[in-house]
Amino acid sequence: MGKPPLRARESAAAQHAAKCRSVGVESKGSAGGTAGPEEASMRMYRAALFLLSLSILGAAVANAAPRAQDPQDPQDQQVPQDQYPQGAPGAYQNFAPDQLDNLLAPIALYPDPLLAQVLLAATFPDQIDEATRFLRAGASPDAIDGQPWDVSVKSVAHYPTVLFMMDNRLDWTTSLGQAYVSQSTDVTASIQRLRAMAHNAGTLVSGPQIQVEQQGPYWAIWPVQPQLLYVPVYDPAFVYIGRPGFYGPFLTFGVGYPIGSWLIYDFRWGGPGIYYFGWGGGLPVWAVRSRPFIRINNVYVNNRYNTVVVNRTVVNRTVNVQNLNSYNAVHRNVVYANAGRTAGAAGVPAGHPVNNQVIQRNINTNDARIQDFRGRDTAGPQMRMDGQGRPATPVTATPNAPPRAEARPQVRPAAPPQAEARPQARPAAPPSSAFDVDRRTFDPGQSSQRGQASRGQMRQPAPAPPQRSSPPPASRPSGGGGRKP
Repeated sequence: MGKPPLRARESAAAQHAAKCRSVGVESKGSAGGTAGPEEASMRMYRAALFLLSLSILGAAVANAAPRAQDPQDPQDQQVPQDQYPQGAPGAYQNFAPDQLDNLLAPIALYPDPLLAQVLLAATFPDQIDEATRFLRAGASPDAIDGQPWDVSVKSVAHYPTVLFMMDNRLDWTTSLGQAYVSQSTDVTASIQRLRAMAHNAGTLVSGPQIQVEQQGPYWAIWPVQPQLLYVPVYDPAFVYIGRPGFYGPFLTFGVGYPIGSWLIYDFRWGGPGIYYFGWGGGLPVWAVRSRPFIRINNVYVNNRYNTVVVNRTVVNRTVNVQNLNSYNAVHRNVVYANAGRTAGAAGVPAGHPVNNQVIQRNINTNDARIQDFRGRDTAGPQMRMDGQGRPATPVTATPNAPPRAEARPQVRPAAPPQAEARPQARPAAPPSSAFDVDRRTFDPGQSSQRGQASRGQMRQPAPAPPQRSSPPPASRPSGGGGRKP
């Protein structure tokens, strides 16, 4: 047979190309041939694999996104405000202005760099206690820099009197840290309010230890000496109000402590409050004077402190409210019963406060269970005591035990009759006795005579031992037996 005509061959090729396009295979014409069904299925498999890879990659990105938002420092986590409902035990409630004044009164007149360290360190009460134990155990102050405490606690540890004061008043320190974490603006306002009161009372003035500067409505306190910082000592009941008839020094100062690179925070009043200056750039006035004497090290001067870090979890701690009620030097009629800060159980009546710092730091004296086991008949289990202070031991009968014979009292044989003893007359006491027993009187003259007689006997020389007499020579017999002269 001959070949089909050209028009028939072209129509057959067109039909084949249409079928290939219907299954997604591109026709390559009569010269290059056409794609087979195996290549088409391979292309569809590759497309499905590509879509599956895209879906897996998208799921991985979605799971990794929340982890990138986790905070780096767990101590800087913010506690949600609705986590603790108002009035719940342990919930933090803001301090009133009068309460803040009473709490801040003991430290409001500290120099600004020291005050900034104290407020930040108060948010780490556990580390304050650790640092106190470290120094009281006899550790060298040079070892402070190597401890794992917050930088603010290390700074305060270079001023032992301040550190020990904060540790002895741990409830006050905790409340101070809670107030700064939750009410930093109110805290700075209270400090300025107290400084203005002291200045108006005439007790806050510049001197050889501190420099008092008014910056608009704000009062700044700076160290005067370039190498030493003096911690003021004062009574809040006098320094902020003044007392008529009292003319003594309202502010006194102890020994000066060194100014070192650990003082890295300061106050910027009217601005951000506490900030990090790092002994470089724009220094405060007092730091300009001290900078030539500062030895810089990376323990304190470090860019990671540009962000001021506080321990926000301090608001979850409980304190003994009874220990806060004693801080009423500025406002007398202020109490701290406006929050569930006490560690005692709800509904337990408050007992008498115990004036012992060690007990108050370790025991809740308002807990009703503290009255148990104190010898009372109505509280706690009682132990019955018999005999010589020993617990009574019950006697248990032993089965099949033979009965014991009754114990009979032993009769001792009568003593043989003796002759009637006649009372012997005691010799009368010598008249030279110093003590007259019958009259119970004391004769100093006789006592003196006896003493002189005793001393006289002691002074007499001891008698010489008797000498032995030598025996006489034996007589020799007479007769011729002797030697002739």
